[in-house]
Amino acid sequence: MILDGLNDEQRAAASAVHGPVCILAGAGSGKTTTLTRRIAHAISSGGFDASDVLALTFTDRAANELRTRLAKLGVDGSKVRARTFHAEALAQVAHFVGSPQIIPSKAAIIGPLVRRLPAPFKFKTTKDVAGEIERAKNRRTTPDTYIDDLDGHVPVLAPDVMVRVFAEYEKRKRGLDFEDLLGEAIKAMERPEVAERVRAKYKAFSVDEYQDVNLLQQTLLEAWLGGRDEVCVVGDDYQSIYGFTGATPDWLLSFEKRYPSATVITLTQNYRSTPQVLHVANRLTNGLGGRAKVLTATRPEGGDCSLSEYSTDEAEVRAIVAEIDRLASSGVAFEQMAILYRINARSEDYEEALAAARIPYQVRDGAFLRRPGPRAVLRQLERGREGSVEAVCRSLGWDPDAEPEGNEEITRHADLSRLVALAEEFDGSTAEFVADLKRRFEDDENARGVVLSTYHRAKGLEWDAVFLPRLEEREMPFALSKQDEEVAEERRLLYVGITRARTYLRLSWAREREGKNARPSRFLREINPAQKVSAPVEKPPDSELFLRLRAWRKRTADELDVPAYVVFHDKTLREICDREPKTLAELSRIAGIGPAKLDRHGPEVLAVVAEASSP
Repeated sequence: MILDGLNDEQRAAASAVHGPVCILAGAGSGKTTTLTRRIAHAISSGGFDASDVLALTFTDRAANELRTRLAKLGVDGSKVRARTFHAEALAQVAHFVGSPQIIPSKAAIIGPLVRRLPAPFKFKTTKDVAGEIERAKNRRTTPDTYIDDLDGHVPVLAPDVMVRVFAEYEKRKRGLDFEDLLGEAIKAMERPEVAERVRAKYKAFSVDEYQDVNLLQQTLLEAWLGGRDEVCVVGDDYQSIYGFTGATPDWLLSFEKRYPSATVITLTQNYRSTPQVLHVANRLTNGLGGRAKVLTATRPEGGDCSLSEYSTDEAEVRAIVAEIDRLASSGVAFEQMAILYRINARSEDYEEALAAARIPYQVRDGAFLRRPGPRAVLRQLERGREGSVEAVCRSLGWDPDAEPEGNEEITRHADLSRLVALAEEFDGSTAEFVADLKRRFEDDENARGVVLSTYHRAKGLEWDAVFLPRLEEREMPFALSKQDEEVAEERRLLYVGITRARTYLRLSWAREREGKNARPSRFLREINPAQKVSAPVEKPPDSELFLRLRAWRKRTADELDVPAYVVFHDKTLREICDREPKTLAELSRIAGIGPAKLDRHGPEVLAVVAEASSP
């Protein structure tokens, strides 16, 4: 009964109850189903008692999912331990050493240290610096060995500066951070009496998402095993995308070398995506290396995939919004559509465009106004800081000519640049500008609608329709990815994005990005979907109203002797076209039209709109 409904590959994996087992699970191949069925089968067949098993994963959500599924299979979740590495380490340290004081976040310690650094280092984000320390600790690196262990890695601060911050952090912290917690568990296992009790308690181990383990976690796992081989690992080297934490697929790929007697089973039947989506994903696998996994679809033909080229970034955004609207009209729920991007800074174009189109959306852990840069600017503006938005941004380290490093710092800098540009377009007081920003970008915590997410946040999720824009060099692969392994991880990241789609997949790039020429991503040449590629899509013809508004704007700009964008930005004109306001009150609700512009240009704009709509 427990093995009912499994395909041949899954059944073979679930039936391999003893010995070292490696399950190479392709995207959408039912890895969690296979893992939980294997545990349940091992217990029901008498291979192990439920209390003998420790099932390890990386998030509380994943651990809860394991427990829920095991319970449905008749396994007592209170006996099988399904936990994260950190939760099990905490339990053991508390039991054998004493309840530790856990530092909930490194930010409170690292923030002041970074702010006291000389420029330009003091403008680095706390998150980037904390991430650098976490990467080092996950590789079991200390301040003393940090520089020697860089191995080509470029840190977010100059190496000597980073060492000083790392050492000072270690000196100032009062308690254990999450990496220390694993280290303390390893130390506890070095005591014979502790090792004996832990190994007597756990006789079989299962590790989910094994491609994401780092040296620290692998060391702890080996300490728990104590030379035994009752371990089952499940993972997909094609989806190893957390190198910035020290994670590497090498532990998964070298499993057979460490355990020559291992049973290795590959799951390739995909239950998520249509053949069309998998056709694109499988094209990319030629460059992924590792263990070959060609996904085969169990779903029938359906939906479609496209690779589109646009003239500009604005044309790309408009086309994506139009396609979302079309798919929604055909019955695809907004919540079943997602736009994925490389870093958080890329969300605001879509936030603004979707809001203007009255399409609901939700941002996964990275909405524009909640990110560090905009949050700091708003805080200063709301406190009545004098000076322009540009001056506030400069006080926070913004420099239009800077080339920031680190994902979070690039995002912060891009966000500040965006605020400066929005302020230049806005005509009104500072208070009105802040109110306008909140109206346009402040999302509801419980918002529903189209999902906006980074690739990393999207892992483990799936949608009916997935949009992957900005597939250009310096974006995918990202500009900071210079070493071969970094580029390889970017390729895997794109693979993860592609395999999130169930039915519709939209890939795109623009020849011009933010006024500069752009080149298509090298990965697009690898994908080359042949007949699956749509003809290049250019921006749709401008409406009659838009053409009339542009003509009016040109006349007005000439009369005032100012650039056209000072009168109104193209985005404002397009929103006027979308809404066709009939009163000044309706016109005032359009982004970019403050009281001064409403008073100066409102009546003329309404006249143009009325004239265009008259028969």
